[in-house]
Amino acid sequence: MTTPFELSITPAAADIDELGHVNNAVWVRWIQDVATAHWLAAADPAHIDAYIWVVVRHEIDYLGNVGPGETVTARTWVGEPPRGARFDRHLEFRGADGKVKVRARTTWAIIHRASGRIARVPTEVAKPFLA
Repeated sequence: MTTPFELSITPAAADIDELGHVNNAVWVRWIQDVATAHWLAAADPAHIDAYIWVVVRHEIDYLGNVGPGETVTARTWVGEPPRGARFDRHLEFRGADGKVKVRARTTWAIIHRASGRIARVPTEVAKPFLA
């Protein structure tokens, strides 16, 4: 496994649903936000300019709840090399108690910005995420 990228997140009032915890749709947004932050932190700026990623699949396990004011630590990593245009990303969100609240595996496809077409993931684009 590569070194995970981590980000702390505290829900805003609008992230809390009528049950008093983070809404499932918010977790999906956070998955995208954390993946994007990892891309922007690790990728070569030329690659950021040349490519964009889109989600093609989410597999999410909701294991616990997070309420107002609670902070989670999001961890994401890429465990396997890309397959053609696709790249799987793993995510975990842990509460202050150390327990995993949400676990996800998402599949992303890379698109060449100039053409708008799906592209094979170039080795040099994948390298910073697999080192």
